[in-house]
Amino acid sequence: MWFVKEVWDFLKVRKKFWLLPIMIMMVLLGGLLVLTKGSAIAPFIYTIF
Repeated sequence: MWFVKEVWDFLKVRKKFWLLPIMIMMVLLGGLLVLTKGSAIAPFIYTIF
């Protein structure tokens, strides 16, 4: 949890709020790949990338 606080403090101090949507999408796509690794949906997800 400390990592999230550090990133948030960095974004606040440096005024880099435009990075927030990029980081959120990276986390969501990473989670999607991890969750679908062993499922039947995996071949369809990997064709997107």
